[in-house]
Amino acid sequence: MRRPEFPSLEDLVVATVKRIEPFGAYVTLDEYGGKEGFLHISEISSTWVKNIRNYVREGQKVVLQVLRVDPSKGHIDLSLRRVTKDERRKKMEEWKKGRKAETLLKSAEGILKMGEEELHEKAISKIVERYGGLYQGLEEASKRGVQALLEAGVSPEIAEILAKIASEKIPARYVTVSGIFEIVSLAPRGVEEIRSLLLDAERMAGEEAEVLIYTMGAPRYRVEVRAEDYKKAEAILEKIVDYATSNWAGNERKISFTRG
Repeated sequence: MRRPEFPSLEDLVVATVKRIEPFGAYVTLDEYGGKEGFLHISEISSTWVKNIRNYVREGQKVVLQVLRVDPSKGHIDLSLRRVTKDERRKKMEEWKKGRKAETLLKSAEGILKMGEEELHEKAISKIVERYGGLYQGLEEASKRGVQALLEAGVSPEIAEILAKIASEKIPARYVTVSGIFEIVSLAPRGVEEIRSLLLDAERMAGEEAEVLIYTMGAPRYRVEVRAEDYKKAEAILEKIVDYATSNWAGNERKISFTRG
């Protein structure tokens, strides 16, 4: 996927403030080859603007919403006041990731002795189609290695180089959630039964996460779940707790779980 020459209406764009005038600010669009856009004073804030420089300054990176586009005249009108704080944060994060991905591609082009067009055809377009974005694909390669790119249809030679660069430059992100079981058994084989229960509980995660359960001194056992995001980690932890508590029943057995 290649970025079009001009943005579309309501797109969010990253721009650099180039020049400030009494009636607004001229900016260049970082993602569109430095095309010029205009931010009118009425679109800077929802309140009255006395001094534009209290809101934007020359050289500043800003996230703006596209209001109007006239490709024939090269005019692009933009708004700052219509962009929420959350939209600004997400767009800047996306832009930074895109820039980093482009830098990594330059390294790959040099190693592979391959031009931008050729690398795009043989790898980048396939990665974007598979993962929704180039950075997302490289991030997946950082986590899972060459296999993540082979699954996208990238050749082994290119996949190996891209995966190596990704693992060196994009740290794999994980989150960890944890808690403590208190498990008691008065049965003759209580220790073996507890061990068996915890081993079975570990398997509940499958391949979606890493689970570590270890003793803190009987009857306390700590469980840690490491996954790509909190939602997944929390879901797996809940699954483990449900399994353990529902399978540890009887007059001689007690179990409880606390977060921490």
